[in-house]
Amino acid sequence: MSPPSEVILEGERVTKYFGGSAALKEVSFQVSRGEILGLIGPNGAGKTTLLNIINGILLPSAGTVRLHGRTVVGLKPHAVARLGIARVLQSPRPFASMTVLENVAVGALFGGQDKGVTASTALEQAESTLQFMGLYDKRHLPVRSVTLQEKKMIELARALATRPEVTLIDEVMSGLNPSEVEESMRLIRRVRDDLRVTIIWVEHVMKAIMGTAERVMVLNYGQMIAMGRPEEVARDQAVIDAYLGRG
Repeated sequence: MSPPSEVILEGERVTKYFGGSAALKEVSFQVSRGEILGLIGPNGAGKTTLLNIINGILLPSAGTVRLHGRTVVGLKPHAVARLGIARVLQSPRPFASMTVLENVAVGALFGGQDKGVTASTALEQAESTLQFMGLYDKRHLPVRSVTLQEKKMIELARALATRPEVTLIDEVMSGLNPSEVEESMRLIRRVRDDLRVTIIWVEHVMKAIMGTAERVMVLNYGQMIAMGRPEEVARDQAVIDAYLGRG
């Protein structure tokens, strides 16, 4: 894993208005290569809006986002993906008529940085990714027949099949039971450690974020109110009042 001091992704005074309401207000951040950055805050804090700006779904009203010093603002999501930023949405959106393997191969074929990937190469990459994820034995099943956790992991696998440098994950733990949460935490650590993928992770399951992320960024009403190690953030009075609560 590369030294954590190498900045791979940064946002500078990112601001987003919807009508007259500010969803984000001058949010600045830096993410180091090989880092897991947790992004937390109450509903409506601007977390998903920030991810949507990073991967090109939304344009900011002001500010910018840079990957390796290159501005990605203004690029469409597929172009951002080609540069190495993958996205895992909160609700799984598989191609219901396809198998698990075919769903993951779509990521390799259309979303990766290598524009010359053939269908056979995409299938090979998908098989390799499913092996890593522990889903290889289910590769030929119709995707509609697998569990919710497996659908969520297939979404992550499809993102990883693009061979990204950065992956944006949005609430992948929601709806999972405690053992599934533990299993998913271990997998996300392996994604970072073994595949060398930098992760920005929005999550409401505090056990998962506090036990996995190196740093945590906290948003409230569109503003960053804290950034630091999980134990520091958990003791921050502003974070306790806005989100964590006491006890």
